[in-house]
Amino acid sequence: MTAITLASRKAVPTLPTTGTLDPIQLHADAHNALSMAVFYLRQPAANVPGARRKAVQALAALRGLSLSMEG
Repeated sequence: MTAITLASRKAVPTLPTTGTLDPIQLHADAHNALSMAVFYLRQPAANVPGARRKAVQALAALRGLSLSMEG
């Protein structure tokens, strides 16, 4: 029973149910992720791994934006 309880604590990633991506939301996601990456790099002790993760998130949002504009 404890294995079920522990497994239920983990969040499940969600995807859009309709399959369509909102270009405005994707643009905002890319902008926010890049802003956070710059913020991490401007700190006295630069958080390079955090900035890298945010840059990857921004690129994923921009890829999604490109796909949403094509289809």
